[in-house]
Amino acid sequence: MSAMARSTSSSTFSGINVTPLVDIMLVLLIIFMVTARLINSQAVPMDLPKAATGSEQQTVFAVALNSKGELTVDSRLVTGDREFLELARSAHARHTDLRAVIHADTSINYGRVVRLMDLLRQGGIGKIAFAVTPTSPEPTGT
Repeated sequence: MSAMARSTSSSTFSGINVTPLVDIMLVLLIIFMVTARLINSQAVPMDLPKAATGSEQQTVFAVALNSKGELTVDSRLVTGDREFLELARSAHARHTDLRAVIHADTSINYGRVVRLMDLLRQGGIGKIAFAVTPTSPEPTGT
């Protein structure tokens, strides 16, 4: 091919072959598309509560986990995971559009909070939010 591009022996071939660049970009695009789909499918779906004026009341399944590890559901002390799961199932049976709000102390183990989320999902409650204490935003450095 390069012999055809040269008309005389003194001229040089000065073209850039972009085929390898296009191949690499297509492979990277495919990798990003696949990994983005995997990351999205493994994410925990959350439906954070919205504040708006209106007449519609939302039913909330309030879960509190204090620093001692005591679990309460709607201000009622729960002794084990089995009891918690039964409460979640019965609440979901009464209200199919039930939302759970988890109030967890900052010293609680992350694994315990994930276990509560798993039990809520097993009980049929898929809309889960986390309660936080509002703070002022961090100053941005320039």
